[in-house]
Amino acid sequence: MNSEKCAVCDGDMEHAYLPMKEWKIDGHLCGDCYSKKLSEFYPGDHVRVDLSDN
Repeated sequence: MNSEKCAVCDGDMEHAYLPMKEWKIDGHLCGDCYSKKLSEFYPGDHVRVDLSDN
């Protein structure tokens, strides 16, 4: 299990996301915080696509 914590909410992470440089965040983000930051910087609908089968 990954013991790293989210740089924003300090929560546990199943998958670590890298923040974009313009967000000025040190460390990795959990999926929820990544999605929130993405929405803040890029308003609108965001649909995640699972490409793991390709």
